[in-house]
Amino acid sequence: MKVLIITYYWPPAGGSGVQRWLKFVKYLQNYDIEPIVYTVDNASYPKEDVSLINEVPKNIKVLKQPIWEPTDLFFWKKKKEQKSDVSNSVNNAFLSFVRGNFFIPDPKVFWVNSSVKYLQAYLKSNKIDVIISTGPPHSMHLIAKKLCQKNNLKWIADFRDPWTDLYYNKEFKQLSFAKNKNIKLETTVLKNADCVLTVSNSLKKEFAKQAKRVEAITNGFDDEVLTNNRINLDSKFSISYIGLLPIQSNPKLLFTVLNELSIENPDFKKDLKINFIGDISDVIKVDIETNNLLENTEFIGYVSHQKAIEHQKKAQVLLLLIPNVEKSEGILTGKLFEYLTAKRPILAIGPENGDLSEILKSTNAGVVVGFNNKEKLTVEIRKLYQQYKKGSLKVNSLNIEQFHRKELTRNLSEIIKSI
Repeated sequence: MKVLIITYYWPPAGGSGVQRWLKFVKYLQNYDIEPIVYTVDNASYPKEDVSLINEVPKNIKVLKQPIWEPTDLFFWKKKKEQKSDVSNSVNNAFLSFVRGNFFIPDPKVFWVNSSVKYLQAYLKSNKIDVIISTGPPHSMHLIAKKLCQKNNLKWIADFRDPWTDLYYNKEFKQLSFAKNKNIKLETTVLKNADCVLTVSNSLKKEFAKQAKRVEAITNGFDDEVLTNNRINLDSKFSISYIGLLPIQSNPKLLFTVLNELSIENPDFKKDLKINFIGDISDVIKVDIETNNLLENTEFIGYVSHQKAIEHQKKAQVLLLLIPNVEKSEGILTGKLFEYLTAKRPILAIGPENGDLSEILKSTNAGVVVGFNNKEKLTVEIRKLYQQYKKGSLKVNSLNIEQFHRKELTRNLSEIIKSI
């Protein structure tokens, strides 16, 4: 059985967007499914991690076509310079407006017609059983939709994030015509796909209002995070956040609580170390300084996936931040599942009654504190610090094997074969 996977993010792309389908492709052949990947030839990825190229199975076919990205006109950068921030233009009001109102659903829309033409020619001489598209960028779904209409093929549309409800959409200041066009495009994808795949049960319920069939397969972890290499824990009471940190996830309450605990207890101030590994919004840095935590904070910046894993394993406490936006109950960041394998306590700030809370409870891996629950956050940090001082700060994660990429791919293979 052969599946064509249409994805913008593919090695050497770095960051979380590439992991899901890189890992699915890695294991699909174990279940008698041959993946063929279609991706971009000259992508302007915000981050690159060339080490991920080694994870691409040597025997699979990867089709590539060049893409023209209008964002390159707006973002001057030196060759190989790495861009930062959340979604290219969100740090500039004018460019955000242009992005949100003239490139619908996203700037990759200019790749749709040329991709359909190229893949249509490929399909004439190559048999494909199922097409899979993954977004964002959601333009990938438009490619799949046109191909399936022309060839009467089965189609799975994978939503790693929502479309019209994507948490940073508000930054684009979309006018009503742009919002309506996005809604219309999203609706046609949801109604025409044979199966909509997504990453959480909350999103599954949301998409099920329009789609004929919806399945949830979370993100997960892979073998590289299960190494037995001895890594010494940080000597300080380290609270570490690994990954991109957008302004929507700014943990203002955390900084307030840490500042108050530092004033209350000088030893806490001496022991405290806050680590940010990955790009972080400048607004968040200002809040850190305002709360007199700059001397306790280290900004390490973007690192390779392997280095990120090392930082996870040596942290005293792992910080997980959910964007404080509408429908945040369904947001499950990819880093959660690697956090689970680090066997370090997870302190999450987000909705207390969402998918994240259910997973942390069922795995005994940590706690979720509500966005505005200052009292609970103070209690939890005090508790963690007391355990750290006693040398007993640890966690015993349970039932995490279900989130191994191999097991998740087995679930995916059953869905592919069923349609």
